[in-house]
Amino acid sequence: HHPQAVAGPMACGDPDPVAGFLSWCRRVGLELSPKVEVSRQGTVAGYGMVTRESVQAGELLFVVPRAAILSQHTCSIGGLLERERGALQSQSGWVPLLLALLHELQAPVSHWRPYFALWPELGHLEHPMFWPEEERRRLLQGTGVPEAVEKDLDSIRSEYHSIVLPFMEAHPDLFSLRVHSLELYLQLVALVMAYSFQEPLEEEEDEKEPNSPMMVPAADILNHLANHNANLEYSADCLRMVATQPIPKGHEIFNTYGQMANWQLIHMYGFVEPYPDNTDDTADIQMVTVREAALQGTKTEAERLLLYERWDFLCKLEMVGEEGAFVIGREEVLTEEELTTTLKVLCMPAEEFREFKDQDGGGDDKREEGSLTITNIPKLKASWRQLLRDSILLTLQTYATDLKTDKDILGNKEVYAKLSRREQQALQVRYGQKMILHQLLELTS
Repeated sequence: HHPQAVAGPMACGDPDPVAGFLSWCRRVGLELSPKVEVSRQGTVAGYGMVTRESVQAGELLFVVPRAAILSQHTCSIGGLLERERGALQSQSGWVPLLLALLHELQAPVSHWRPYFALWPELGHLEHPMFWPEEERRRLLQGTGVPEAVEKDLDSIRSEYHSIVLPFMEAHPDLFSLRVHSLELYLQLVALVMAYSFQEPLEEEEDEKEPNSPMMVPAADILNHLANHNANLEYSADCLRMVATQPIPKGHEIFNTYGQMANWQLIHMYGFVEPYPDNTDDTADIQMVTVREAALQGTKTEAERLLLYERWDFLCKLEMVGEEGAFVIGREEVLTEEELTTTLKVLCMPAEEFREFKDQDGGGDDKREEGSLTITNIPKLKASWRQLLRDSILLTLQTYATDLKTDKDILGNKEVYAKLSRREQQALQVRYGQKMILHQLLELTS
């Protein structure tokens, strides 16, 4: 990890951005416990937060008052963004926050300037969306990342041209178009992806849109680990970061960004947890790959037609879709119901399928209880195991390299050290996924 330097527009020669940030914290009432410090030393990436003294579980690490949070509501053009809310609606729901950031970054005086000085350099973000396309394809083929990035780039570009640009053109007093290029917009999207927080909805609000993202100073300094030791708690007037386990003196404080597989971490944050540390890692088997594997087993046109009929029925039951994937974790299948139903429907005898279809997929409601753990795979019916096996083999063919190639590089410290950071990160993503798929393969034989 390279150290995160002062962000572009804010490089106003502040000799010590941390000191500037800490005095800003005092001004805005953001209270840091005397037991923690913001540091570049001893952290996994750029800035992080480290304990000065040991901390107990449940101890308060810092408190962020709502007024210090930077959102579409608290920024200096909050009123305008609220009035124009209808025109700024988009698929992501991020446009108002992004406009707030675009404005605050170049405002002659911004309440958040000392906070911006701790941002990573916008031109040096590590997300795969900033890698050359050729490199992204070559290094991450088969992982699902290139497809996710292409989708993002398409929607970000269209959002920028159809919503953001017209809005900025309508308010030339607030936005300088010379500065606010698509390139800067892409960088801010990546920053929001990696550093923003979304307040969880209350139980009864589940039906509502998710809350808009917001930037939370101090909280966004914490790096992520699956095995984290701190957690953000929300209340009406402030947000509190609380230790979830004892943290010895001199250790880094880690938040969790959620249960993230390595492909999601690299896509959204530009880093991964090296094998075997990411206990939340997953591998995908595309749903259409299982259909493909089943088709390989058909011999006649009639069998093929019947297979498509079964597939269409699974679509109607909303168990599968053209875009979907079965998700396999280290310990269990996360899309257990979908995978079990798919194997069952594609493998059952034709007359049994007719009955099943007549009952609309209901009928024998003694669904195999217990979750589909990886250790249960050998107990599945032989026909199910065979279909699963064929699907895994097809999936493994989508990568540019095989497991052994990746394993050899990982096992050779000198060779690994010579790789670029991108090559190392991509290797970790591929390797973690292939290890899950190979483990599954062994259990289906």
